Amino acid sequence: MKNLTELASLIRKKSGEAQRFMVGVAGAPASGKSTLAGNLRDALIAQGETSVVVPMDGFHFDDVVLNARGHRPRKGAPFTFDILGFEVLLKRIKAREPDIAIPVFDRTMELSRAAADIVTDEAKFIIVEGNYLLLKQSPWDRLKPLLDFSLYLRVPIEELERRLIQRWLDLGFDMTYAKNWIASNDLLNIRTVIAESANADLTL
Repeated sequence: MKNLTELASLIRKKSGEAQRFMVGVAGAPASGKSTLAGNLRDALIAQGETSVVVPMDGFHFDDVVLNARGHRPRKGAPFTFDILGFEVLLKRIKAREPDIAIPVFDRTMELSRAAADIVTDEAKFIIVEGNYLLLKQSPWDRLKPLLDFSLYLRVPIEELERRLIQRWLDLGFDMTYAKNWIASNDLLNIRTVIAESANADLTL
C-alpha cells in the first residue's frame, strides 16, 4: 500500500454499495493505530465519504475499578477493558442506530470521557481502532466478525519500545518510570497482541 489515498480508495471499493462499512485498525501499543485511523478517516472524507473513528480505549476500566480489583499495574491488558460494553457498542453502530454516544480515553488524565463523541447514522465508514480487535481469546474473538475489513500494523518491538518511552516522557514521566512501566506492563501487552491476534485482511 503506497499511501493513504490508495488505502482509502481500496476500502471504498471493498465497501461496494453498503450503507455502513466497519474497518478495524489493530496492532500493539504505540504501533500507530490512532494516527492511521485519524488519517484514514480524513482521507475518506477528502474523497467525498462520511467517516468517524471509534477508539477501543474509551472502554478502559477506570482506575478506581482497577485498584479495587488489584489490576492497576496491568492497565491496558485485555482484562482491564469493558469488552462486553465495547461489543454492544459495535453492534449498535453496525445496526446504524441514530446518534450513538461513544466514550473517548483522555491519556493526559488517564480516564475515559463518557459521551465524548457521536456516531450518527449517516456515517458510512466507521474506523474502529484498538490493540485487541483481532484477539483470538474469548470474548474478544467476537469482535472480528463485526468488522467488514481489518488492518493490522506490524512494527518491530524495538521501535515500539522507543515510541513508548517517548510517549511517557511527553506525558511528564521520567525515564526510570517509563522503562519500568514498559518492562512490567506494556511489553506484556505487546507480546499478547503479536502472539494472539488473528490474521487481518491487510497487514501494513
